[in-house]
Order: sequence, then structure tokens, then C-alpha cells
Amino acid sequence: MKHSMIRGVAAVGAVVAMTIAMAACAPAGDDDNGKLVAFGPQGDNGTLKDNSFTEEVEKKFDIDFDWQTTTYDGSVAGEKRQVSLASGDYPDAYFLVPWVDAFSRSEILKYGKQGVLVPLEDLIDEYAPTLKERFEEKPDWKESVTAPDGHIYAITQWSECYHCSFPSKLWMNTTWLKNLGLEQPTTTEELRAVLRAFKDDDPNGNGIADEVPLSGSATQPIVNYLMGAFTYAPYTAPGTPPPMVMEDGEVTMAAASDKWRAGLQYINSLAEEGLLDTAAFTQNGDALKALGDNAGTEILGSAVDLHPYDFVTADSPDGRDKNYDAVAPVAGPDGTQTATWRSPVNPLGMFALTNKSTEDERIKAIKLIDYLVTDDGDKRGAMGPEGEAWVPAEPGDVALDPELDPTFKPLTYDETSNAAWRSMAQYWDSLEYRNSQVVPEDVYSPDGYERRLLIATQEYDPYQPDESILFPAEKLWPNDETSADLADLQTNIANYVTQAQAEFVTGQRDIDDDGAWQAYLSDLEGLGLSQYLQMEQDLYDALK
Repeated sequence: MKHSMIRGVAAVGAVVAMTIAMAACAPAGDDDNGKLVAFGPQGDNGTLKDNSFTEEVEKKFDIDFDWQTTTYDGSVAGEKRQVSLASGDYPDAYFLVPWVDAFSRSEILKYGKQGVLVPLEDLIDEYAPTLKERFEEKPDWKESVTAPDGHIYAITQWSECYHCSFPSKLWMNTTWLKNLGLEQPTTTEELRAVLRAFKDDDPNGNGIADEVPLSGSATQPIVNYLMGAFTYAPYTAPGTPPPMVMEDGEVTMAAASDKWRAGLQYINSLAEEGLLDTAAFTQNGDALKALGDNAGTEILGSAVDLHPYDFVTADSPDGRDKNYDAVAPVAGPDGTQTATWRSPVNPLGMFALTNKSTEDERIKAIKLIDYLVTDDGDKRGAMGPEGEAWVPAEPGDVALDPELDPTFKPLTYDETSNAAWRSMAQYWDSLEYRNSQVVPEDVYSPDGYERRLLIATQEYDPYQPDESILFPAEKLWPNDETSADLADLQTNIANYVTQAQAEFVTGQRDIDDDGAWQAYLSDLEGLGLSQYLQMEQDLYDALK
């Protein structure tokens, strides 16, 4: 489960600057009695010290780890990392997880400039040939990790999870379609007709009007999918920037356009007819799954989500988890048909070395990272040992992408195993590497699930947005003088857009009233939208 990364940090913020400034002036690294002091999250399946992958890499790279551990609770982990920096008692190295306690772009730049995080590019050039090659293969990755001053202070994650690249998919109950003699919808009005049938024609056959035609959750916004029939909807979720797009090189707010309003009018019309569960704007993933797993009769007709196991339990006794198939983006009144897309670049820093590390420790640590970005290193570090977590492909095996040669077959995941670093070791996940894994051809079995997701995602691929309209948030670096103001503006504007569009959809505000729409635009301006867009424009222009 993903947790919020920041809570309680303000309590230590007041002393961070002074302590960091003093620490940055300290001479580079003592020997720490020959140990590499490393900070990282530790699960409840055993200690990092006793982890078999830790033991292997200690021998392989002549490293003796001294772990400073935290939990996988993002609020706790993030605060503990900040406390370590504030107190000056920070480690030689950080091994972090993006969704737990990774460094933000602002932190990477701040601590890098203060000398706490040391530049890595020379170490990479001399001791990390595979990582250097990966950067050449994926120039967007190298561009993302390179700070404006030309230094690389932290290594981020490159993850070409194919199905993750289109996070907002519509999953529809195919059994219900068959029961009613219907086809998958291809337009917004066909979608309306199907949802009406789900609501009125008793597709679950129990004689009760208990069907929920369409739902979702606040963590996977339903607007992302439905808006694509009217204009491109950038990926948004709690904690992300507001929906911005590029227009002829200018940063603009998608949620302030007439096309966005038209999309909200359509979504509101679904809600008014009872075709859209308005709880989708407030409920969490557990509440959505309660609908999908409803005891007895199946009541959920469709949902917008990354994948169906989010809202229905895998291998359900009655087989309902097999009933949901992806519906390609539907076309809007003027033929607009786009899919929300997410970049493979994660902008958060997972690995960093501090000025407390010795030169010898730095060399050994970067060699370890270089191993983790090899296919073998990723399998061993993120999955586990051969024979326990995966086995080599055999003759007759079929890769996830049938056009690729199969290379390895994942085995059933053992959550009690303490034989891998799991997410803490996931730096490299190319499309070719991921899609060469062996996956059973029964797409409706849990073991064949990845293939089911691949096939579903292929329905979205033709509707990927043109790169020219994508706002590259993952590549931007903050400006020291404006980063605090930018963060405040971003939070306030994003929260307001989320709140207002929910109110327009549910009828608390009248989306058809020009005055109500103008008031929304005026509120955005009052929150500093023009200033915010100019700040983002300046950061974007700095990339050129």
C-alpha cells in the first residue's frame, strides 16, 4: 500500500537549515569503522541486516552495512529521514523507496547545493558502466536526474511498466453486457446507453435495482478517463500537480478550458441520471473494493482504475474477477478520443551518497547500484533468488510480449520471505526486460494477470497523447527563490480543482451556469493561477 510521504516534517524544519549548513562544511567522510552506514525502510518480514540479498551484496562488493532503518509507513519514514538530516546524524548512503520516503526534487537540489549529497556523475562514469549505458538508452532518464548545475545528486527509478503507463482505464462487466445483449461502447452516448441498461435492466438477475453502473475512487480519479472524450486529461491523483498541458510551448491549465467544462457537463449528466456513483469522488480504494466484492450478488457494472484486482479480489469464489474487461477510450461528440498517459520517469530520489561517506565507500556503493540496473541484479534484488522467486525460461515458454524471446518466469510471491530488497532495489524496469518475462496464456488466471493487463493496455496505446501537449513535470527542477511559493500554489490550486470538479459533477455547483463557471475561474485566479503558471513556464524554459 502506498502512503503519504510527508507528515510532521514541519516539527523538525526549523532546525534543519542551521544543522545542515554546519554538516555541509564537515570534511568528506570518516571511515565509520569500515562500515557503510545506510538508511532504508525495513518491512515486517525480517531485518535488512539478515536479508539474504544484503548478505550477498556485502560479499560481492566488500560492503559491511550498518543499517539505520525505518518502516514502510511513509509518514513515519519521511519524518525519520528529516530528523536524521536535522540532527546531523545522517548516514553515508540512502536507499529509499519512491512511495515511502524518497527525496523530492527540492530536497535533492537543496542538499546537493549544501554539500550534504555528493555528486555522482564522476563515479558513474568510472565505476558504473551499466548505469551509464542505461542513461544512453533512456536519455529522458538522464535528463531527469541531472540537476540544473550539471550534477547528479540522486538516482531515481526508470519503470516502463506498460500497463501503468495508461493508469486510468475503464473496466466493464462483460458478463453483464452479454446478459443484456450489448456490445462495449465506443462513444460517450453509447457509454450512456450501456450504463442506463446496467441501472434499469437488472443485469445481475436478482430482481432488485441494486446495480452500481459506474464507480471509482478518489485515488484513481474517474474524471481522468471520462474527460478524454473532450480534451486531454493529464494524470492526476492526490498529491500530484493540477492538470496542466502544453499549448505551442506555453504551460496552460487544462481544467480552465471550455473543453474541460464540456467534459464536466457530460460527467454531471451521468451523475444526474444515477449512472455514475458520486461516491467515486470521495471514497478510498477499500470502499470501491467493497462494491466489487459485495457479498452474494455482484453489483458493480464498471469502474475506472489501473487494474481490476484493485476493486475485486483475485480468484474470487464466484469467478467475478474474470468478468471485467477494459473498454478503450470512448470518442466524444467531436471525435476527441484520448487516453491519460504517465511517464516512466519517477522524479523522486531513491539512492544518494552523503559527504560522510569515504571515497572507497562511494565506489562500492555505486558499483552496487550498477549491479541493480542489470537484468540479473534487478531479478535478484527486487524479486529474490533463482529457484525461489523466479526461474529461467524453458523451451516452449511464451513471453508476455510474444514477439520477444522469453527470459525468466516469476514464481509465486512469498510475502514472508526476507530474501530480497523488493521495492528498494527497483531502479530499472525497461519495457523489453519486463515484457520478456514468461506469463501463462490464460489471461483470467491470477498467474496470467500481467498478460490480461498487457492486452487491455494495447487498446489504449493508439490514443496516447502527442508529446507536444505533455507537461514534463518529472523533468523540472525547482528554483530556490520560488520553490516554497510554488509548492503552496500547487497544493492550493490542485486541491481546489479537485474539489470544484466534484461539486460540478454532483450538482453542488451548476456546470451549465455561466456565472458559476466564471466564479470558478475567478477563484483559480484568486488562488494565484497566473503566477503559478508563470513559475512553471520559467522552470520549463530553463530546460531548453
